[in-house]
Amino acid sequence: MEAFLVSVIAVTIGEIGDKTQLLALLLAARFRRPVPIIAGIFVATIANHALAALLGQLVAAHIPTAMLRWMLGLSFLAIAAWALKPDEMEDEAVEQGHYGVFVLTCITFFLAEIGDKTQLATVALAARYQDLIPVLAGTTMGMLLADVPAVFLGRVASPKFPFKLVRVIAAGIFAVLGVAVLAGVSLGM
Repeated sequence: MEAFLVSVIAVTIGEIGDKTQLLALLLAARFRRPVPIIAGIFVATIANHALAALLGQLVAAHIPTAMLRWMLGLSFLAIAAWALKPDEMEDEAVEQGHYGVFVLTCITFFLAEIGDKTQLATVALAARYQDLIPVLAGTTMGMLLADVPAVFLGRVASPKFPFKLVRVIAAGIFAVLGVAVLAGVSLGM
């Protein structure tokens, strides 16, 4: 249960103001079709985070425990620093093309999430907890908790949302995770 809850919290807060959340706002404002956008976010997140979680488990299985602890702790601290930097998306028109809103959302979300801090957090969480299903469920839930409201709010609430405060809170959470991992708190390492 700890793996699931930590994954939900880390990704939900880490996703606020992230480029994929901005993409959700952009898609919602452009197409005004929340169901295929939300379904696309869900499918893309499952696919992307499943690959990330598998990579995390692979890393955990092949790296000595002491080295893994240092790598994970430093990774969480790096993600904390990264969380302080606001994400930006170029204001390009998103064209639907002939594939539809669902497929467009799947593809753009999957690609936007590659190398993103929430994907890297998924790798680190999977390596930390070595329990694929709760981490994948938690990171996917976290992504949906952050992005589904963005789909429904569109451009209305985004200018008023305190993204800077949320980035600072997210950085604090990732920093605490990093320090806890380095200190060996509840790791059994």
